[in-house]
Amino acid sequence: MTHTLRLCLVRHGETSWNAEHRLQGHTDIPLNATGRAQAEATAALLAEHRFDAAYTSDLARAADTARAIGHRIGLIAHPLPALRERHYGAFQGLTYEEAQARHPDDYALFKARHPDHPLPQGGESLSAFARRIADALDTLVQRHSGEQILVVAHGGVLDIIYRIASGRPLSAPRDFRIPNAALNWLRHDAPARWSIEQWAEETHLGSARDELANS
Repeated sequence: MTHTLRLCLVRHGETSWNAEHRLQGHTDIPLNATGRAQAEATAALLAEHRFDAAYTSDLARAADTARAIGHRIGLIAHPLPALRERHYGAFQGLTYEEAQARHPDDYALFKARHPDHPLPQGGESLSAFARRIADALDTLVQRHSGEQILVVAHGGVLDIIYRIASGRPLSAPRDFRIPNAALNWLRHDAPARWSIEQWAEETHLGSARDELANS
């Protein structure tokens, strides 16, 4: 009996705030027309695969992407709030330039990926966010050992999962792509080994947005 879990990880489709380079965090912004088309394109590609279960962040941009895919693969995605994007506190709703201008000291630590600095007005630190995502992954492994599952989430979530699977430190600059609605395939082998099989598969999209600090 195999204990390998295979995971298809998808970032939500594009939103208007992605296009405007605004930090979304927990702000519930819907998909724009491009994002809805991306979700449908991803759904068409994933119709060729079989999944035992599907999960999504409970924010609309992820849940609506997951719903489009679910229609094609015959699964309803279970909402999992632990898969939400990082809470960006006072940065939410601001462009990166606005966040830097209004909160220069906090923004400098944010840009430097300081792991233990919480963002102002209730934002999460990078390390607290990473612990939340690691705990969510552990939950999925316990529930679905030996299965193949779909997870739809956010750019920051994918950033953390890539680092968990690759061993890349939280503080290291990002040098890998996280396009909207691309496919990312990972596997977990018992007892505790993650590996990346394929990352940022986006040929079905034509083009997709990838902000350096995803939201």
